[in-house]
Amino acid sequence: MITKTTIDRIMEAIDIVEVIGEFVQLKKRGANYVGLSPFSNERTPSFTVSPAKGIFKDFSSGKGGSAVTFLMELEKFTYPEALKWLANKYSIEVEETVESHENKEEENHRESLMIVSAYAAKFFHESLLDSEEGQNIGLSYFKERGFTNETIKKFELGYSPDQWEAFSGQALKEGYQEEFLVESGLSVKRDNGTLYDRYRGRVMFPIHGFTGRVIAFGGRTLKTDKNVPKYVNSPESEIYHKSNVLYGLYFAKKAIRDEDNCYLVEGYADVLSVHQAGIENVVASSGTSLTVEQIRLIGRFTKNITILYDGDAAGIKASLRGLDMILEEGLNVKVVLFPDGHDPDSYVRSVGTNAFKNYIDQNRKDFIIYKTDILLKEAGTDPIKRAEVIREVVESIAKIPDSIKASVFIKDCSHILQIDERALLSELNKMRLAKSKKDAQQGAKQAEVAEQYPVEEIPLEKSVKEDYTQEKEIIRLLLLYGSKMIDWDGIANTYIGPFMIAELGDVEFEHTPSKRFVELYSNEVENGVLLDEQLFIHHPDKEIVDLTVTLLATKYTLSENWYEMHKILVPDEQVNMKATILGAIFHLKKHKVGKILDNLRTELQNAEGDENTEILLTQYMQMKKVEKSISDYLGSVIIK
Repeated sequence: MITKTTIDRIMEAIDIVEVIGEFVQLKKRGANYVGLSPFSNERTPSFTVSPAKGIFKDFSSGKGGSAVTFLMELEKFTYPEALKWLANKYSIEVEETVESHENKEEENHRESLMIVSAYAAKFFHESLLDSEEGQNIGLSYFKERGFTNETIKKFELGYSPDQWEAFSGQALKEGYQEEFLVESGLSVKRDNGTLYDRYRGRVMFPIHGFTGRVIAFGGRTLKTDKNVPKYVNSPESEIYHKSNVLYGLYFAKKAIRDEDNCYLVEGYADVLSVHQAGIENVVASSGTSLTVEQIRLIGRFTKNITILYDGDAAGIKASLRGLDMILEEGLNVKVVLFPDGHDPDSYVRSVGTNAFKNYIDQNRKDFIIYKTDILLKEAGTDPIKRAEVIREVVESIAKIPDSIKASVFIKDCSHILQIDERALLSELNKMRLAKSKKDAQQGAKQAEVAEQYPVEEIPLEKSVKEDYTQEKEIIRLLLLYGSKMIDWDGIANTYIGPFMIAELGDVEFEHTPSKRFVELYSNEVENGVLLDEQLFIHHPDKEIVDLTVTLLATKYTLSENWYEMHKILVPDEQVNMKATILGAIFHLKKHKVGKILDNLRTELQNAEGDENTEILLTQYMQMKKVEKSISDYLGSVIIK
């Protein structure tokens, strides 16, 4: 268990904009920062970070909280894992009350897979550098490819000994559990129950997750036997989903954000060579065809992708249709084709960094123009094939969500294709109309299914909703002003928080998180502790954190120049704090009294003259007096 002293040091060190900025491209807007949600697919930013409050709020998914909460939501960390990640980022030594067992018996299943993968990366890396076999075979290969010691160390490159059980035997000997060795794909179980190494005799490329931890491996054989697959990659597991991972992204994300561009290559070696040449904003799709999830991952940091192809024309043709997905996600795509016989790895090693950069700058083309050129060359003068090219190019343009950008491409392509611009626009509109009809039909079909199999919803009564709203307003005011001193006529020398708690002593809260919040606040007030919002932002109770962030965060902020521009004054609740605080308290009390009166009226109707009628009538009259006194108070003190 991490000590409170360590947790306090971590919390003091956190810059929430800096932390979340490693995962989301943020832009300053007023006092806050905004970006695209990493939790949902959106094109208009609704993700907000407040550095002053130390919170984030994602209005598209409803998630919110502190930097710790963000890591737990995005990376599925446990609370201690998130704290340790932050401690590592800010170079804070973690003190624990119980000595941590590094390994082996970890209760958390996901963490156990992480620990095994980290051990494997260390084993393969040391095998590469320290063993005679690793140096003669693996290290020699990497050196021949031109990789420096710094690159080898940075990417944790390794070598798996060419023995059946070198890794598995050592891992079991050191106490790592068979279950996790097999599930991670590092070991394979024989029919007789024993384990053997999946990657024997291969150079190893560890695949790092978004936060830098090793989650999988790619192993390349150095043998020429055609029956042996060139690459073997980790199978899918709880910590590794290849469609959601880009090789090298952990090392590239800062450069991608700084350069506002991401270079996309095909292989591990391409990433390493280009990165080593000083062009660090480069990633690869990690042994799989490019997926929508990977495109969205890049889209967190930049809207610009440059594809670096080798000279294989057949491979280029096969990948053209897949790249339409990038357009569909609203990203800008450029393409660079290297001379025959070269890929990014060989070309950068051949010509050097400066010439490589110059070549890219001079030869990059917009994907639509590039695709048009490629398909036209293939079609030649055949009119039928040229008509197919036109249709295919317009299909790609139709996927671009930005209509202005699509119009520009239509104009450019009309010159290249030597066809009237209006004809292309007509074809584009037909395709868009067909798509909208198809979407409408699918929507109607889903609605029909929903009608056949309705989900029963139990509506929340209006009075209960009002209760919840008014109770949440009390929480909001406690968060914002609870630690401020009262200086009102007739009331002084106390703080707003304790005053509100005392005034609400006779009120029963019904909204569960609000009730727990008030109980926590009351207990601390009784102990003489004056609370601020940070305690609730970092509270272990997720419902309290969600409630706190929802009440503190706002999607819209008023411009600093609002009054100068519009000459419209916006009411400020802090101008008359007495009216704000007492108004909230007495509106809630009035509503609670109204509910009691409703219940008494129901009981009176059911009593029908029995012995309880007089008692109920007396209670009813007393509550009516209470209601009137509250109404009078609201009218005279709050409104006037």
